[in-house]
Amino acid sequence: MSNFDADVIIAGAGPTGLMLAGELRLNGVSVIVVDRLAEPIQQSRALGFSARTIEEFGQRGLLERFGGVDVIPVGHFGGVSIDYRLVEGGSYGARGIPQSRTEGVLAGWAGQLGAEVRRGVEVTGLEDGADGVTVEVSTPEGPATLRGRYLVGADGARSVVRKLAGIDFPGTDPAIELRFADISGVPLRPRFSGERVPGGMVMVLPLGPERCRIVYFDRSEPLRKSPDPITFDEVAEAFKRLSGEDISGATVHWVSTTTDVSRQAAEYRKGRVFLAGDAAHIHLPIGAQGMSAGVQDAVNLGWKLALEIKGQAPEGLLDTYHSERHPVGARVLTNTLAQRILYLGGDEITPLLDVFTELTGFEDVQKTLIGMVTGLDIRHDVGEGDHPLLGRRLKDEELVVDGKKTTNFELLAAGKAVLFDLTDDSHLRELAAGWADRVTTVTAKQHDCDDGLDAFLVRPDGYVAWVSPSASRTEGLAESLNRWFGRPN
Repeated sequence: MSNFDADVIIAGAGPTGLMLAGELRLNGVSVIVVDRLAEPIQQSRALGFSARTIEEFGQRGLLERFGGVDVIPVGHFGGVSIDYRLVEGGSYGARGIPQSRTEGVLAGWAGQLGAEVRRGVEVTGLEDGADGVTVEVSTPEGPATLRGRYLVGADGARSVVRKLAGIDFPGTDPAIELRFADISGVPLRPRFSGERVPGGMVMVLPLGPERCRIVYFDRSEPLRKSPDPITFDEVAEAFKRLSGEDISGATVHWVSTTTDVSRQAAEYRKGRVFLAGDAAHIHLPIGAQGMSAGVQDAVNLGWKLALEIKGQAPEGLLDTYHSERHPVGARVLTNTLAQRILYLGGDEITPLLDVFTELTGFEDVQKTLIGMVTGLDIRHDVGEGDHPLLGRRLKDEELVVDGKKTTNFELLAAGKAVLFDLTDDSHLRELAAGWADRVTTVTAKQHDCDDGLDAFLVRPDGYVAWVSPSASRTEGLAESLNRWFGRPN
């Protein structure tokens, strides 16, 4: 008998909350997602997602739902141009995919898997108990209560869940403001990486044949003093002053602003309450890193929560959500603040910009910056060993299983861990048999990623947790399986 409405209550039906709902449903965990908005958003701050997030969508077979994903090969760091193809699998992210479309894709996927989304429902209170969380909500029909084993706040920068849980949100207050507008009917040349101009910065991002987004920073008014929403007349005046281009006759679809406020939750977990996405970290939007980090939070947390709910998680597994994702979020805040200085600083930063530009002439410097922005260089602590694959993402490569061609990502689509046996080793398969309900073992041939390995273990989030040492094909495997997936049956 259960007194829970769902195993997990998720506050927030944005990309983070919906991705987490799908991850949990893949693992048979019941989910209710609540969102205060009666309808999905139509406007989109994010216009794509990072190279690592493209891979994570690929791991779940979601890319085809977007109808194909074009990538941006050349991007920037702080306005300094960088060819992101220098890193294998690297790009400046998906081109021109608005957040509203991403939410639609994820909502369809999570819904097909059985996730329940309730709109017009806002969290108003919570009580974190010994065996579950009681969540008070307001609904169109009046106040109500939901019970879940866990609660995840994916409810944005002003997260109600974070405040009710008493989790600190330290960081820096805004110092500058970017203004932007989505317009059509006025031909403008693209400025993908933005351009420093006297008085600030201007950017033009194509959104289709007739539509574009203009973004600018006006150094003469770094933070607007008026409490009223910005008007398009203000935008058009400033854009002409900064760029020399007249957009006053454009058709206006959306006008908004954003700042460089940078904050990060002190704890990603407090008892049975977790934070993810903008509820856990906010920063200046550069390179779609915010939404991408939120999706990555969800992929990291989902399988761990599922194992805990099913009574299979090893001790301390849920704590690795904070220990793995908090440093990643902190690095995003650091790099976006550094880019803000390079991108939007005045004449006083010209010497710094000159030195930085010279440094980016070195390929290793560019690769470091690319890894930082894309998330492709993330490496988790998975235990002893110095093999270059350990703790890193598994790239999508071809292999042959049972005489049929497949890929790494196709094998990860079910949301389970995968043990790759590259030598048809019966002893290895026998050892792993006790975890068969959590780990899929495949005997693979012609794997492009073997690097001389006999076997390797990949977590559900796509990170390599164990590789076979040269001395023994199975040494350390049982310890790794226990560490990440609990005791065998």
